[in-house]
Amino acid sequence: MTIDLEKTDYIRAFTVERAPDPARAALVVVDMQYATGARDGALGRRLAAQGSTVAEYRFARIERLVVPNALRLLAAWRRARLRVLYVTVGAQLPDCSDAPAHMRKLFLELQNFAGSREHEIIDALKPERGEAVVNKTSNGAFATSGIDSVLRAWGCDQLYLLGVSTNMCVDSTAREAADRGYAVTLIEDACATTQPALHEATMVNFRRLFGRVRSTDEVLEEIAGHA
Repeated sequence: MTIDLEKTDYIRAFTVERAPDPARAALVVVDMQYATGARDGALGRRLAAQGSTVAEYRFARIERLVVPNALRLLAAWRRARLRVLYVTVGAQLPDCSDAPAHMRKLFLELQNFAGSREHEIIDALKPERGEAVVNKTSNGAFATSGIDSVLRAWGCDQLYLLGVSTNMCVDSTAREAADRGYAVTLIEDACATTQPALHEATMVNFRRLFGRVRSTDEVLEEIAGHA
């Protein structure tokens, strides 16, 4: 389904886009961990053991689009010496008692807590020296991590988000950022979730008022002059 917001939605008349300024931009990589961000992680193994294919779209998109495009973006950001910030999700304690009640069962069953393999960022996208990592126990990073303090210390008020899941942690973090005054761009072909409809609806809704949606190629073009 394609929705033309310019013709069918009154809210676009009130949307103001701020000019991109790569010097003030951070690339934010959301929840690309083994727990749910890789086919051979806990979620993928669990579903495979059940004979379930409900996450096939998710893992195929991660492998086909998210990881390759994330690598392109990371390479460009690093060449330009721009800021990169990783967000992880999971409990700090093995019994997950520090997690909100609605997240606890998920963390426990996927063994997603600090120190476990499932909590680690996938090898293909490991942070490099000088790149920050903040952990959250909620969907949105601003609710339960120090992301705001890090970004403001860096002087970064323009954010480019990628990762999983499009309609959950990526969207929640992006909306929280927009409500705090950040200029936010979702990188459409570097995000993934379980169903195309969920992904597409998130992108359409985010564009209504919260921020921008761009492709990897468009983002790379924006920062090309700083590489």
